[in-house]
Amino acid sequence: MRFSTVAAAVCLSLLSLAGGFGATPPQTRGDVRGTGTPAPATAPATAVPAAAKSASVPAAAPSGDAAAKHAKRTACLKDAKSKKLVGAEKTEFLKNCIAAP
Repeated sequence: MRFSTVAAAVCLSLLSLAGGFGATPPQTRGDVRGTGTPAPATAPATAVPAAAKSASVPAAAPSGDAAAKHAKRTACLKDAKSKKLVGAEKTEFLKNCIAAP
C-alpha cells in the first residue's frame, strides 16, 4: 500500500515537470529545408551588432597565445628531462626557459 502511494506521488510530480516542458512551443528553424516553414524575411534576432563583433576579435588572440605558451613549456620540459634536472634546478631552468623569447 505504501509503495503505490509513493509511486503515485512521484508520477504526479514528474507529470507537473513534464507539463512545464510541454508549455513552451518548439522553435522553428527557417534554414532547414523540407520543414514547410519559409525562412524569415527580416534579419534574425541572433545577429551580432558590428560593435560586438569588433570587441570579440581580440578574444581570439589569447587562445593562439595559450597554445604557443603550452608548446614552449612542453619543449622546455623535454629539455629539462633530457638534461635530467630535478628539484630546484629543474624549476629554475623552466622559469628561465619559458621566460626566454
